[in-house]
Amino acid sequence: MLLRRLISLILAASALPALAVAPGSAAPDFKGTDSYGQTQLLSQYKGKYVVLEWANQGCPFEQKHYLSGNMESLQKKWTGKGIVWLSVISSAPGQQGYVSPAEENEYLKKMKASPTAAILDPTGAIGRLYSAKTTPHMFVIDPTGKLIYQGAIDDKPSPDPETLKGAHNYLDEALTSALAGKPIQTASTRAYGCSVKYAN
Repeated sequence: MLLRRLISLILAASALPALAVAPGSAAPDFKGTDSYGQTQLLSQYKGKYVVLEWANQGCPFEQKHYLSGNMESLQKKWTGKGIVWLSVISSAPGQQGYVSPAEENEYLKKMKASPTAAILDPTGAIGRLYSAKTTPHMFVIDPTGKLIYQGAIDDKPSPDPETLKGAHNYLDEALTSALAGKPIQTASTRAYGCSVKYAN
């Protein structure tokens, strides 16, 4: 009986999301190279809100948000309000979602996407720093460098675009509250999507 309870507790604990960076703590600085060969550091955007979006072109969950125009709409809306949006691709060479700089730029152009920059992270260093687990996995950092949201983009963990109708968008809610100077009601959720394809 005791052993059974212990096993159930271990399974329950393993089901909880392991967070390297919990909301309320300082977001770790990082250095990466974007698809145009420019160096990107989180610290260079201190004083601004920053969105980190883990991306993978081949992931059906990511495709739901891009092929529908949902992600592009969010990017346009929030970068238009002065927020920095960094897409991060942590797929390793040979894995789903790995792209060359030219391939990523072509994709962004085709999708009419408008992140501030798309950072290529083939070693997975940035992804592991944040314990990014899925594509998409969203993070919001405030102007002081503190993480204020991490998790799913919305409450519909499905690759079906139809589920966008009536979805509660956690990212949109967090940014709206933050810019209005209000507390964020939901600071952490379980991210859904394809697993990030890290190098072994």
